[in-house]
Amino acid sequence: MNILRRVTLDDEVLIMGILNVTPDSFSDGGKFLAQDRAEQRALEMEQNGADIIDIGGESTRPGADKVELEQELERTIPVIEAVRAKTDIPISIDTYKSEVAKEALNAGADMVNDISALRFDPELGKLAGERNVPLVLMHMQGTPRTMQKNPTYDDPVKDIIDFLTERIERAGELGVSRDQIIVDPGIGFGKKYEDNYEILRRLEEFKSLEAPLLLGTSRKSFIGATLDLPPEERVEGTIASNAIGILKGASIVRVHDVKENYRAIQVATRCR
Repeated sequence: MNILRRVTLDDEVLIMGILNVTPDSFSDGGKFLAQDRAEQRALEMEQNGADIIDIGGESTRPGADKVELEQELERTIPVIEAVRAKTDIPISIDTYKSEVAKEALNAGADMVNDISALRFDPELGKLAGERNVPLVLMHMQGTPRTMQKNPTYDDPVKDIIDFLTERIERAGELGVSRDQIIVDPGIGFGKKYEDNYEILRRLEEFKSLEAPLLLGTSRKSFIGATLDLPPEERVEGTIASNAIGILKGASIVRVHDVKENYRAIQVATRCR
């Protein structure tokens, strides 16, 4: 299925529901590790308005350790198979490993969400090109383990746009069709508190990349720092950031709290 057929730079906004099948994600670690609970959560998010389910088996929170290939496969593939058996909602595999992406696509996933923008495993680009599936290229300084150790920019927005421009070119060299590329500025990934707000304020500048823009602010630490609240109480802050992002050109918002964000997006899109 062509997920991006519904997205243009100024048209419909899609909701990507987050399904972490890990024990250590920053917000909901362990809650959906069991396959039956993960399957139930995916179906619940679809009922609440999700357009895509993003399934990930490795935490990418600041300081997170790598997960071995076999463990990531064991966490994600059975869940993808179970969800696909119950619904035809588009499924995204959140991974930077080509082997995980390959097995996920074989199991019924429809797209790939790569936090490394093909830096960690270029074979992932070749796979996405061969399968002709949408590919998210995200900006991140360093790795999840190191990304929050004093990230520095001359100009965060310009630097990220330059990075994504180069990564789009690299994806093309690996065979990814230009119209299958989605870009993500990587809110919270190698960004200082003020960098995240600078990106949000200037989000419309990313339109220069001529690709659908994914925004992932859900429950992140810059919202927690602003409101002095733990992850599970950052829903309103997430909604505010997504409303701003939608007005400035975001095409996809990646969220934990689908129902609440869905309702807010119905209002925000009226002002685009």
